[in-house]
Amino acid sequence: MHDVLIAGAGPVGLLLACELGLAGCDVLVLEQEERTSPWKTMPLGMRGLSASSVEVFHRRGMLRQLLIASGVEKYGTADEDQDTAPAPRSVSHFAGMMLDADDIDTGALPYRLPGPVLEGVMTSLEAVETVLAEQAAKLGVHIRRGAEVSDLRQDTESVTVRVGDHEHEGRWLVGCDGGRSTVRGLAGFEFTGTEPQFTGYTMLATVADPEKLQPGFSLTPDGMYLRMPAPGHIGMIDYDGGAYDRAQPPTVQHLQSVLRHVSGTDVTLTDVTLASTFTDRAKQTTTYQRGRVLLAGDAAHIHSPLGAQGLNTGIGDAVNLGWKLAATVHGHAPDDLLGTYTRERHPVGAQILDWTRAQSAVMKPGPHSRALQALIADLLNTRDGTTYVYKRTSGSAQRYDLGSTHPLVGRNAPDFRFADGTHLGDHMQEGQGVAVDFTTDRRLADALAGHEGLIRYVAGSARNEVGCGALLVRPDGVVAWADGLDPDRDQFARAAARWFGSPRA
Repeated sequence: MHDVLIAGAGPVGLLLACELGLAGCDVLVLEQEERTSPWKTMPLGMRGLSASSVEVFHRRGMLRQLLIASGVEKYGTADEDQDTAPAPRSVSHFAGMMLDADDIDTGALPYRLPGPVLEGVMTSLEAVETVLAEQAAKLGVHIRRGAEVSDLRQDTESVTVRVGDHEHEGRWLVGCDGGRSTVRGLAGFEFTGTEPQFTGYTMLATVADPEKLQPGFSLTPDGMYLRMPAPGHIGMIDYDGGAYDRAQPPTVQHLQSVLRHVSGTDVTLTDVTLASTFTDRAKQTTTYQRGRVLLAGDAAHIHSPLGAQGLNTGIGDAVNLGWKLAATVHGHAPDDLLGTYTRERHPVGAQILDWTRAQSAVMKPGPHSRALQALIADLLNTRDGTTYVYKRTSGSAQRYDLGSTHPLVGRNAPDFRFADGTHLGDHMQEGQGVAVDFTTDRRLADALAGHEGLIRYVAGSARNEVGCGALLVRPDGVVAWADGLDPDRDQFARAAARWFGSPRA
């Protein structure tokens, strides 16, 4: 019996497998696809990783491999000898209206310190999966391709899945098998939400007269189109109520008709290499766990790709779940640790669904939406408006409610630079929690007894300690506890027990 079975070897499934493998779990990943799809390679597989997602790779020692696989020759803008971090360079958009990086108030970005990770990265699904698959193999994770889950059954001790004529048994099963998740359906998860307003199209085509299409996003009276930098890479949104069935292969004639309609031009397509459709259907499971079956990524929540939130949300799911499930497998998880996965990640997914719904409403053709577009455009021309949208799209605004009033608790930990030149992320590569002690008397030095192997102790001064005397960082990089310049040792001990279990004798 395996400790964990994972259905799906996309970025979410592979990252989860790496997290579990790092913790010493026996993991089997089942992936129905035999090989890489052209939808995962450039240009169609292009995706944007937020700085928060890139930091996950930094904390696990995979940042360099990610940058190489993504073809990023120069990354980072921060002079680490500065006391404050520079403004972000890479920014997103809201409903096709681009943000101006110069309008971002860096002082309003919480706990942003100079360090190795300050920017997002443009990459591809193929690059991300290659890096994660190589890491998973190093950690002893087994990946079986061409293996489609067709049935499952579970009891109080295990889950069994059927793949072809074979069965695989695990103590837990995690469905990371995408928006049309088989695991979600077989396990009986309730999946609720809203139906689509539009059909979206992505294609790689030959355009006879590309000069008729404006580069970048274009909101029009009849929809939206996006002309990407790669020749012939075009996206479109047609507000037809999602009427075009995804199972229907779009023809050249249909694609040209839609493109002419939404662009208001007589542009001509002479050939289409690849084309796919999507909608703004927005649904989410009511819980992320049923018995011994859990969901992560698109299996748990689907929405339109507006704002490029899907991959980053899935990465957040994986790093939140990984260490909690590993602790449960090994038997040292405190009571209901696994239950915090749904409680923390479900609200994040719900916010993303609403974020994409809002963009769909703003882009919908008609006088009411045009009025909204004008209003949003005015807000994005203000410093506060731009900063707000950037905080939402970059993940820097995310904060879990962990029951503390300390402003740092529940947030992604700042990547402190210690006196020896290391960063906090350098101390997280083994997947443990980290107790950071800035006090001169090493207040927490003897407070970790019984948590050996679970929490790493890091002491010393940092270039910017953001007013903290000590803090406890979970393996997913979230601050579980923090205190001022005179930290309370007993409070730390209670926080350690809450997240890592009672000290072992």
